[in-house]
This record gives sequence, C-alpha cells and structure tokens, in this order.
Amino acid sequence: MQDIDIRTVTAGDIPALLELLREFAEYEELLAYLEVDRERLNTALFSQGATAEGLIAFADGQAIGYAFFFPSFGSFRGQRGFYLEDIYVKESYRGKGVGEKMLRELARLAASRGYERIDFVVLDWNTSAIGFYKKLGAEMDQSERRFRFTDDAFRSLAGAPEDFPANRR
Repeated sequence: MQDIDIRTVTAGDIPALLELLREFAEYEELLAYLEVDRERLNTALFSQGATAEGLIAFADGQAIGYAFFFPSFGSFRGQRGFYLEDIYVKESYRGKGVGEKMLRELARLAASRGYERIDFVVLDWNTSAIGFYKKLGAEMDQSERRFRFTDDAFRSLAGAPEDFPANRR
C-alpha cells in the first residue's frame, strides 16, 4: 500500500473537501440534500466559535478521504468524546486501511484531550461500513432512533424568521 498521509484540515483543503463531500452524497444517494458551500464549510471549521473539526487523508498528493467531528457528551456514563459526523474514503482506496488509519488518528486525538468515546450513525443499508466498524470493536445500538429539527421545524421551534438561514452569516 502506498503511503497515506492524514492530517488536520486547513482552509486550503476546502475545495478538495467539497469534492469529497459531493462524492459521499452521491454514494449515499443523498445528493439532493447537499447544500454545503465553501463559505458554510469555512465557517463551521475555521471561524471564531467553529463548531467542527476535520481530518483529511492524502495519497500521492491527492485528497482521498475525510472525517468531520465535534465534541460530544454521553450524560449517563459521564463520558466526553467526539461525534463523528462523516467519514468518507474514495471508492478506489476502500479496503486498503485508510478508514482504519483515519479512525485511529481520531481516537488518538480524542484520547489526547481526555475523551473516552466516539459516537456515530451508519445508514442501515451500508452493511460494508457496519461490518468494518464492528470489526474494529464498535457497538451498535438498535434501540435508538435518530431525530433532527431542521428547516421549517427548526425555525418554528426557535421562533426564527422565515429567512433565518440568510441571517446565519
């Protein structure tokens, strides 16, 4: 296997990240929901009060994968950790250890901060990913269901104006 370099994302990585995000959305058949742009990604990752962090993987100078994550807290166990929002590896590099290397780097980063866990969600049809995570020792919780408030439901709950997303910048 060729050398894989994994490092923290920088602002200069945003074009490559956007391309990888598009590939990931296509893979998960969620392209219709892909709305992120350069400005939103930059704000989330690099603005004052940034809410997310990222790792990016390279092979021969080409971006081949990424992971986005942010701090989380498991209240019942009192554990701090990362919530892994995305991890994606280009199809031609899957099965070559890139995903595992990225997860190990994320776990090292978490441990260096005194964190004790990594939480994430996998689509139920993605059996290869489920098998990959289980092979590494991840536990799957069948009892939880993921919910979200977004768009109109979020604006209604927040009492925000209809044009609220325009006010985010």
